[in-house]
Amino acid sequence: MADFTFNAAKGRVVEFYRQVKAGPPGAALVMVVLAAAAIEADGLMNDRVSLADVLTGSTEASNAGYERKALLSADLAEVVVDNVNDRVDLDIPDQTYVNVQAAGGAWGKILICYRPGSVVPDSQIIPLTAHDFPMIPDGANIVVQTDAIGFYRAT
Repeated sequence: MADFTFNAAKGRVVEFYRQVKAGPPGAALVMVVLAAAAIEADGLMNDRVSLADVLTGSTEASNAGYERKALLSADLAEVVVDNVNDRVDLDIPDQTYVNVQAAGGAWGKILICYRPGSVVPDSQIIPLTAHDFPMIPDGANIVVQTDAIGFYRAT
């Protein structure tokens, strides 16, 4: 298992982030947790083109206290091009899941996806990145933090 950018999103993540930041109604970056017990191999998952497609090979977490997190325009920082290092780093704020119960099992991956509107089916949500996140819920809060470079780096 490893972190990766979905093939369908390669070269597009910064633009999707900008679209959310521009604020069309309901556009969001959505954080989705996959259950550890039913995660498809990265090589297969990487070829999936929608969240619905991902969920045909993996299972979304079902623990009490878990729900998808939607990050809207106000939640995101402006995109800054780092001309010194010739890159763009994108970050998202830490997300807290409150009192996540053990029933439902361990977590294995966090997905960051692009949702083009507020009420769209999973077939229209585009998976952008996948991040290993081994966690065994125990009733406590779970805080998801992206690493030092953020959730995505374009070079």
